[in-house]
Amino acid sequence: MTAPLTADAHDYGLAGDGTADDRPALQKLVDALGDATAADGRPRTVRVPAGRYVIRDRPVLWRSGVSLVGAGRGATCFALANPGAPTQPVPLAWFTTAQHGAGRDNHIADVTFAHFEIDGSGVETEEYEVLAKGLGLQYVLRGRFTDLYIHDTAATGFGCDFLQDTVVEGVLAERCGRQDPGEEMGGAGIGIGVGGWGPVERLAVTDCTATGNGTNGIFLELQQDDWVPPRGFRVTACHTEGNRYGISDWGADGLLVTGCTMLGNHVAGFDVSAQGTTSVGGRGGIVTGCVIDGNVGDGIALGNTPGPYAFRGNRVSGNGRYGYWQHNLAGGDQEPATDIVLESNDIHDNALDGIRVDAPLHEPAIFGNRIRNNGRRAAPETRGGGAGVHCGPLSLTDENADWLPGGHRGKLLTVGARNAGGGDRVTAGAGAEVTVVVTDNTATELTLAPERPGAQTAWPGGTPGPGAAYRLPDSPAPRTGLTAAAAVTHPYVHGNRVRDDGHPRTQTHAVWIAHEATWTGGRVSGNDFSGNASAATRFDSAPSGGRWRDNDG
Repeated sequence: MTAPLTADAHDYGLAGDGTADDRPALQKLVDALGDATAADGRPRTVRVPAGRYVIRDRPVLWRSGVSLVGAGRGATCFALANPGAPTQPVPLAWFTTAQHGAGRDNHIADVTFAHFEIDGSGVETEEYEVLAKGLGLQYVLRGRFTDLYIHDTAATGFGCDFLQDTVVEGVLAERCGRQDPGEEMGGAGIGIGVGGWGPVERLAVTDCTATGNGTNGIFLELQQDDWVPPRGFRVTACHTEGNRYGISDWGADGLLVTGCTMLGNHVAGFDVSAQGTTSVGGRGGIVTGCVIDGNVGDGIALGNTPGPYAFRGNRVSGNGRYGYWQHNLAGGDQEPATDIVLESNDIHDNALDGIRVDAPLHEPAIFGNRIRNNGRRAAPETRGGGAGVHCGPLSLTDENADWLPGGHRGKLLTVGARNAGGGDRVTAGAGAEVTVVVTDNTATELTLAPERPGAQTAWPGGTPGPGAAYRLPDSPAPRTGLTAAAAVTHPYVHGNRVRDDGHPRTQTHAVWIAHEATWTGGRVSGNDFSGNASAATRFDSAPSGGRWRDNDG
């Protein structure tokens, strides 16, 4: 077989008719072009015309120097399926360390994957299989992944690790990780393992979109805990929405995240923690110019990191818990995070505290921020049912209600059919309670989070019928601009505007030092603490040392 520099897939036996298994012909072509490239050093390209190409029961083992280029997302589609191999993961292309001995000296080089779609809906493994991806390559050098649409895979959509001198751009990943309940490895839209090339891995992820994926929209994860967390990663102009986490740093050093949007993610918009396989959080990252809005849980969740980390010029608003939450998960790094910087951010209208510190901080710098109108979860306990109550897939409406708009944000709603006897006990079916999460509300309507990322309904057992009884818990207090509930040493808090000018005011205090906290040394000066609902400050544990001066309010 001759091996041209560019091969038309139809000329080499691929049918693209949506029925025939095109995997054997594609594997034969990739092998031939890979052999030719190895012989003469000249990379080859497979051009795939419009059509639906079935890849059945086995993935294609990829070869160095072979590119795959389609006719466009809506034209060329690779449909993955495993009807004859229910235990076999079927990514389109794979080359891994465990299966194929991939490594620094045995890598994939000079490849482009561009302008096609991967439909993973036809793969269903008997148990969750982390390798049931759309693309699953490891150790790629000088790669380019561009204009790809990957959707409905059983595990991660774009799941490629150790990408050196590589660009990932214009990748759309939707509803990937559909077999992952949210607690398994992988299950992301775009998941990239890091560390295999050493302390520097030069990778740009740009203009990508990840929506409704089982775990992360986009994440970087250190793969071995004895590796040095690598540098060189940039995530720019990306959009993550409706995933479990939006963008996560689970083990990089100096990750740059710029100009991204993180909206409606279930746990957090941006996450640094010990969630990854090595229980190593990221460090040294810089997040700037991002919009982190309306996430069901927290806007920014940061923990298990020794620091530093910096957040500058971001909008963090309308989230269902905290705008920024400092915390540590069990099993990860527990030392105080040093040199955390929050500068010139707009942190407003979050359900609870604008900034919440539940893990030790050493020498944090919080300056020039507008921390305003937080504590929106201010509505009192309520319950109802009967006439005027009806539910939609993502809503509950009570025409007789008069709720504080946004006042139930982030609350757990318990709902079911009212008892035949007219009581207020909430039941559904055979007495089971159904609990869902409120993302926002008007005076009469509650907006609800989907039951899991990618779902079209909030209700796991079907939409409740008319007149369903419901209850909502009371609001917590205090709800502050800045809460310290852990040890904070030598902080620099300067030039912030920490107030509430909303109607009604819901941010009870500018600063609260909880009884379990210690606040030692540092400087708190030049801040505007006026206009909060209850008082400027609340000290259940008195600060020790340091300077508090020239603060308004």
